[in-house]
Amino acid sequence: MNRRKSETIGLFLLILGLIGIFLAVVFYRSNIERRLPKLETSEVNTALRGNIITKDGFSVTGSQKLYKVTLDVRNIDPDKKDLFIRLYCIYSGDDEKSVRKIIDQAKGAVTLSYKIDARGAAYLQELSRKLYKKKIFISYEDPNTGVAVLRGMNIVESGESRQYVAANALTPMIGYVKKIEKDGITKTQGVKGVEKAYEYYISPIQDAKLLGPKDIGNNIILTSDSNLANRVDGYDVILNASLKFQTRLEQIIDEKKEFLNAKEIIVGVMDSKTGGLLALASTSRYDPSNIRKQDYKFLNSSATEYAYEVGSVFKPFIFAVLLANDKINPLERINTYNGVYQLGKRTIKDTHPEPFLTAEDIIVYSSNIGMIQIVQRLDGAQIYSGLQSFGFTQKTGIDMPYEQAGNMPPIAKLNSQIYKATISYGYGLQATFIQLLKAYNVFNNKGVMVTPKVVDSLYKDGKFYVVNDPKPVTVLSAEAAERMKRILIKTVEIGTGKRAKIEGLEIGGKTGTAHIATTGGYGNTYNGSFFGFANDSRGNSYTIGVLTREPKKPYYYFGAQSALPTFRAAVELMVEEGFLKPDENLTVPQTATTPESIAAAANATQKQPVQTNQDKKQTAAKAKK
Repeated sequence: MNRRKSETIGLFLLILGLIGIFLAVVFYRSNIERRLPKLETSEVNTALRGNIITKDGFSVTGSQKLYKVTLDVRNIDPDKKDLFIRLYCIYSGDDEKSVRKIIDQAKGAVTLSYKIDARGAAYLQELSRKLYKKKIFISYEDPNTGVAVLRGMNIVESGESRQYVAANALTPMIGYVKKIEKDGITKTQGVKGVEKAYEYYISPIQDAKLLGPKDIGNNIILTSDSNLANRVDGYDVILNASLKFQTRLEQIIDEKKEFLNAKEIIVGVMDSKTGGLLALASTSRYDPSNIRKQDYKFLNSSATEYAYEVGSVFKPFIFAVLLANDKINPLERINTYNGVYQLGKRTIKDTHPEPFLTAEDIIVYSSNIGMIQIVQRLDGAQIYSGLQSFGFTQKTGIDMPYEQAGNMPPIAKLNSQIYKATISYGYGLQATFIQLLKAYNVFNNKGVMVTPKVVDSLYKDGKFYVVNDPKPVTVLSAEAAERMKRILIKTVEIGTGKRAKIEGLEIGGKTGTAHIATTGGYGNTYNGSFFGFANDSRGNSYTIGVLTREPKKPYYYFGAQSALPTFRAAVELMVEEGFLKPDENLTVPQTATTPESIAAAANATQKQPVQTNQDKKQTAAKAKK
């Protein structure tokens, strides 16, 4: 009995042990299953950044996906390694020696390439399936699990690259991007220009997500339930600029820059009614796909980020403020002292010396002395508020990042005769090129100010969207704007801007030459400029500005020599491209200077105190104090 009892207990323990072993094996196998390759896989199809497209339909930027090729070298049949390397290099275009070196040095998983484009990725995926069928890839036993593993070659997204197919055209306006890492994928982000200003819209919106079973080549098998989210790329951006016109204009200013030995030339062409920038060209350009160290100084847009003393192109705004405050009759005679005037310790000289000029001819012949006389009729508050109404000391609202606002003396200083005098001919304050272009447009748009716009609209799924459309603002009466327009036309017809005249077009504008301030005063460097407009009889109207920075060619630093010829070349190009059409029957409006009008102005002048020599001495004494 004791023996039978012992045998029974032993059998029970044996069965219990076997059950324990069974449970342990089940538990172990269940854990191993978690580490086995899944029968189901998922894929993410990343969305892309939107394109930048010119007005004439050219996509000047675009994004494409990049893929990386990963491989576990233990899956390559050693007898077929050479065949694999040869086939891979044929399909990928990679160097055979480099690939062989990578594979020979690796002991497990390795990345063969990070920069395979979409077409190359499709070819390599097809190659991978063929290699599985040809048994070039074989299983190996995982030493940790003892499970046979067959991964082979995988092609997955590694990132996104940005291409600029027009090289350096349209820069720095369109800007550039930088690379960022997001969820293990290399993406791009705007840094400057349109790329930065429209980052919110142009950046990818939503990645596509796919889920489904996988085949032997580790590729997802799509089913009706596979699509978890649709791919939504960023918005395309449509520029107001035409690629053809912009590049031809860039070629012109490149030649002018070389001839003038200038630091930079900037040209802006704006639709006077809408504010759309037909061109915003600079000689300081770069290739956004390959930015070099010597390009760093060109990355900022001088048109919006460079504030400078503007010189005589500022005179029309002071004159317009005088008109708006009923402080001047355009035909009254102003004493200009034969072109020599003492202002404090400085002697002011006119390029076109005259004893007297009509008020409007002060603009036409760019008399600094005349401006000194008439600006004294305004107080500091009138000057400050009047110039602010034209947008000075404020950002224009252009759709470009990092815009500068410029500066102007405070009202207290503008009550000083000296500050009034210097600001009247464009010194003592700073403005940007785009501020001047926007302000000059008021004279060519019936006193209405519009905002300059680089981008016309956004485009997505067959629809256009306008996102930057500030409301126009009236800053000058239509009558005062028309008067200023006629004065600027007269400046081109008979004044300092005569070389801008083109028969059959209505052209007006003003030259400017400004010393560039240096430490301790003004050096022998200048900025030359010409701002104005060109209209035709069909209703096309454009405001155009040219800034020539630091021309070093001897005797060419004046705006009439450095900037005005570029203005004319731009207008001639607009005629060639069909933006303007000259009309032989066009009548150009001019200000009236008949004997009757001069007589009427003389009567009006009698009511205005004319400064005598004694007055001049007293004024100079006050200025000196």
